[in-house]
Amino acid sequence: MISIVVPAFNEEDGIAELYRRVAAAAAGWGDDFELIIVDDGSRDRTLALCEEMARGDRRLKVVSLSRNFGHQAAVSAGLFHATGSIVAVLDADLQDPPEELAPFLAKIHEGFDVVYAVRTKRKEGVFKRFAYYLYYRLLNRLATLDIPLDSGDFCVMRGEVVQAINALPERNRFVRGLRTWVGFRQTGMTYERQARFAGEPKYTFQKLLKLAADGIVNFSYRPLQWIMLIGLTVGLVSVLLAVVVLVLYITNWTIYGFNPHQARGWTSLILVLLFSSATQLFCLGILGEYIGRLFEEIKRRPVYLVKQRINVEAPEDR
Repeated sequence: MISIVVPAFNEEDGIAELYRRVAAAAAGWGDDFELIIVDDGSRDRTLALCEEMARGDRRLKVVSLSRNFGHQAAVSAGLFHATGSIVAVLDADLQDPPEELAPFLAKIHEGFDVVYAVRTKRKEGVFKRFAYYLYYRLLNRLATLDIPLDSGDFCVMRGEVVQAINALPERNRFVRGLRTWVGFRQTGMTYERQARFAGEPKYTFQKLLKLAADGIVNFSYRPLQWIMLIGLTVGLVSVLLAVVVLVLYITNWTIYGFNPHQARGWTSLILVLLFSSATQLFCLGILGEYIGRLFEEIKRRPVYLVKQRINVEAPEDR
C-alpha cells in the first residue's frame, strides 16, 4: 500500500486534476494506493469536491481540519492518518508532479528509507527564487542537522520513518527538519519543480517568513550564541573606545578633529544610544522567538483538530 498525503487549502480549481493525475500515475506502480487529502480549513469548494470524488472511490480519503492550521500541521495530519507501508508527500498545486513518484518509489525498493526531492528549477519570480536559494543555505549553515539544500516536503518514506516522525512530541512542526532528524537511510533525487496548475499561491510572504523562522529556531541554537558574541563584541569595542577617549583627554590630543576637551558629544552620544538600543532590541527579538516556541510547547495544545473524516478511520480507532 502506498499512501499519498496531500495538504490542500482553497484548491478547488485543481483538486480534481490532482486526483485524476494521481490515479493515472498509480496505474503504473503495481501497488495499491490511497490518496489522503487533508483539507486545511478551505473556504472554497475544495472539501465539497473531495467529498463528491470520495463517494465514487474509496481510495480517496479526506481529513477535514476544523480551521486553517497551516501547511506543516496539515502534512502532519496526513502522516498520522496514512496506513501505507510507503508514504509520499505532495503539494496540491501540482508543482510536485505525481508522475515523478515512479523513480522515487524505485529508490525505495532499492533499500532506501527516505527519498527526498531536490529542486533544480523553479517556475517562480526572480526574487522568490533568490530568497529560497539564500534561505536554504542559511538554514544549512545554522542548523545543527545537515538539512539537504533545496529540498522541500516532496518525498517518499517508508512507514517506519513516518511512525518515527509521528512519535516526535513537538507541536511546532517543521516536517523536512524532522525527516532529517529521525535519520534512517536517506538519499535525494533531482526534479524540475513545475508551475502551479491553477489558483493563487497560498504561501504568502508572511507565511514563508514564519516557515523560515520555524526551520531556523527549531533546529538551531546558534542565534543564541550570536547574541553572546554580539554582546561581547559591543562590550569590547566600548571598553577600547573608553580607553582611547581617556588617553586623548589626559594628553589633550586631537585625532581627526576630535578632542574630548572641545567636543560637545551630543551627536555621538545619541548615535551610540540608538545603536546600543537597536542591538538590544534585536537580541531580545531572537530570545522572544525561542521563548514564544517554548510557550507554545508548554501549553501542549494539539497540532490540529479534525472536523470530519471520509473513507478513513481515526488513527486511535485502528
